[in-house]
Amino acid sequence: MKASALEQDLLRALDRREIEVLFQPQFSCRTGAVVGAEALSRWQHPSLGEIGARDLFAIAERAALVAPLSRHVVARALEDAASWPRDLTISLNITPEELGDPRFAADFAEIIAKSEVGPERLMLEITEDLLVRNIEQASAALKALRALGFRTALDDFGAGFCNFHYLRALPLDAIKLDKIMVDGIPGDTKALAVLRAIMALAKALELSIYAEGIENDVQRATIKAEGCDYWQGFLRAQPMKIDDVIALSRTARGQGHG
Repeated sequence: MKASALEQDLLRALDRREIEVLFQPQFSCRTGAVVGAEALSRWQHPSLGEIGARDLFAIAERAALVAPLSRHVVARALEDAASWPRDLTISLNITPEELGDPRFAADFAEIIAKSEVGPERLMLEITEDLLVRNIEQASAALKALRALGFRTALDDFGAGFCNFHYLRALPLDAIKLDKIMVDGIPGDTKALAVLRAIMALAKALELSIYAEGIENDVQRATIKAEGCDYWQGFLRAQPMKIDDVIALSRTARGQGHG
């Protein structure tokens, strides 16, 4: 399929609100209960089938539609999260284009003010490639957002260069360990040593730790034993619709009993 045609399809999909938002539940390592979920975009293309968030935003970048797509995802996620129990949080991914805009913090706060979700329930996730472009602007935007009550996390930690300077220089509340950081543990002694070192560093900086890509009970037990705070992964839940997140949170399993 030609790129130009695909980009036009995306523009029409945005106009028709065809980009949906799914949510991957996040669990407490200590209690096992659902504590929140990460919002992830999906596009059911009529001929190509499902297109996930990473490819979707790559298409949007080529079509200069990143900002409209991101606003659409945030708006849909906030609409859905308005019906959540108030003790559940929501994680939103922030793009480099957004954080590089000097007006982003103020504009984002205005969007949230119109929703029924308070900033204290939101975790804004940024990736390392975003910081490489302009760490000064990113730092200023994150400081403004935290001053308004939002929490911030460095996403996909371990997938890139693992620049530890970011952990010291940026106003962060959490790090999210990329799936690559838990692959092979606990059998791979080097992988386990690296995980322990990063855990110790995060704890010393008073950062919460999320682990992504947990696929089996051995991984879950290991990250819990090493001091991880929260996790998400296919072991217990794939991305799902909002009603399914709420239903899961109300079951014994979603409350950490089983």
